[in-house]
Amino acid sequence: MSERWRGVLAALTNPDLRAVLTESMTAAPLTDARRGRAIARLVELGLVHESASGVVEFDETAVRRILAESPPAKPSGPQRFLTADGRIDRYPAQQGDRDELLRWIADRAFRAGEVLTEKQTNERLAPFTGDVAVLRRYLVDAALLERTRSGSEYARVDAAAP
Repeated sequence: MSERWRGVLAALTNPDLRAVLTESMTAAPLTDARRGRAIARLVELGLVHESASGVVEFDETAVRRILAESPPAKPSGPQRFLTADGRIDRYPAQQGDRDELLRWIADRAFRAGEVLTEKQTNERLAPFTGDVAVLRRYLVDAALLERTRSGSEYARVDAAAP
């Protein structure tokens, strides 16, 4: 399910939007039985309450409580720069954020002491981006990967090394 439901519920807390929504809903009149069942269900859901005089009123506080139940989790750390499937959405502008993202990727793609061909390196980076050459270059520039003089092999730089 998408996060659009949050926007719909939030719209229900705005009296102007509710008024326009009400104006736009033209349906055939309900029988008393159908209207009673509908009111009972809306009361059960907490969206309306019925006064002692029988007036049905929208309960904005109920919608606000629902919205407050599970606020959307904001991604933190490197996840701020990744799509839902873990691919790079964009490279951070701040150097510290970029270094953190690159370290995160290097930790998941490579093990210390492992020497890989360029093809193997590209295969390890492919799940993170469509442009493995750029990512590979960033990792080398950040001293997280080192390249042999011939450029044909890559190895993870030991994190404990200066």
